[in-house]
Amino acid sequence: MTIQLTKDAVSQGNQNKPRLWVSETRQSLSQELHNRPSVQIHIGTSISHIAVRITQDQRAQEFQQLCSLCARYNAPPPEPDACCYYQHFTGFEIRWERHLEFSNYTFIRNGSSQRLFDSFAIEFIPQQWFDELVGELVSAVNVILSAKPPSEELLCQAFESYQVFGSNVSSGRANVFTSFRIHSDGFSRVYIESSALNTYQAGRLVQRLLEIETYQMMALLSLPIAKALSSEVTQIEQRLMGINQSMASIDGFDDKEMLTALSYLASQTEQILADISYRFSATNAYYDLVCSRIAQLKEQEISNKERLSEFVTRRLSPGVKTCQALTRRLDALACRIERASGLLQTRVDLSIEQQNQKLLAAINQRGEVQLRLQQVVEGVSIVAIVYYSMSLLDYVLNALASVDLALNKTLVKGAAVPVLLVFTWLVMRFFIRVIKKQTG
Repeated sequence: MTIQLTKDAVSQGNQNKPRLWVSETRQSLSQELHNRPSVQIHIGTSISHIAVRITQDQRAQEFQQLCSLCARYNAPPPEPDACCYYQHFTGFEIRWERHLEFSNYTFIRNGSSQRLFDSFAIEFIPQQWFDELVGELVSAVNVILSAKPPSEELLCQAFESYQVFGSNVSSGRANVFTSFRIHSDGFSRVYIESSALNTYQAGRLVQRLLEIETYQMMALLSLPIAKALSSEVTQIEQRLMGINQSMASIDGFDDKEMLTALSYLASQTEQILADISYRFSATNAYYDLVCSRIAQLKEQEISNKERLSEFVTRRLSPGVKTCQALTRRLDALACRIERASGLLQTRVDLSIEQQNQKLLAAINQRGEVQLRLQQVVEGVSIVAIVYYSMSLLDYVLNALASVDLALNKTLVKGAAVPVLLVFTWLVMRFFIRVIKKQTG
């Protein structure tokens, strides 16, 4: 490895320690490790968290909306290429973070009202800003961090009589209560009771709880798709079953029709896999993150309360398993179609081979017939040539007789016939061999 020193280090010699050039790639990777730092939260704080699903086309509009909020409070806007933005406004703090598929806004306000879930930092934000919020709302959570232990009556009022789930977390330093429901204000609610957490531990706990809420919603985005595609996949499986039955029967469909049908089923399956591949892979990734964040809570049971992890695994896992089962089902279906296509292709190849054998047999038969005809034609041709040769010989004998050359004309003709036949046959065989050599 070659180490390059800065110009200042070289000029100053050995007086200073060597310094290295920092490349843009190394700088950006190092900065990535420090992006989205954990917030430090004091006991007695209320937090509102919103996660919205954003497309690439909406990124510019999202940035403009965030800048408009900064201009409203005379705060410096984020950099155009920023992936996170943390700023203290008048009376509250805003934290904006951009992820691959979504962005989240966290509004933090120190101090909480006497009534639970009655006063939050979002009260400083105009309703119009929320109405014009860019993207699809995925999750919205209100969190209260307090040192006051809640009574059952207080929890019932705060969570609007929904069933409350609770766990002792952070190695016994805090209790967390939530209903995993959307309440009348459109937000889910989380109540954290603790007097033993420091600001960093409280921030980490809040971040984990918000990530669980957001990631489980993102993981479930595939469930409606899986339910909608289930009937279509069933139809493809039934059609494939019919084709396999036809292949197994003696009087099946036409091979060409079955190949066309299999090609259509294969294209349908591959199209579905291509459409859901990214979404279902993201579901698995989000589910793993949810499980990881739950494990980091270090839960312990609270009497008369179902733990958060029990609810999440009991409710979220079946939905994720449904998506995973559909993916495995499509993969198995693609393999079955491929095997059926291979069997049908073998059947077609055998049929073509049989046709080729019949064709070769017919060609051989025609060749034999042509050979026989050729032999007959050769024989007839030899006779015809000899016949005309005898006519020429008759002219020769008549000419010899005119000069008083005594020859027995009949005897000469009779002796010439076998000689002409042999000679003509030899000449024709010679020309046939020459022609065959020339034609290869």
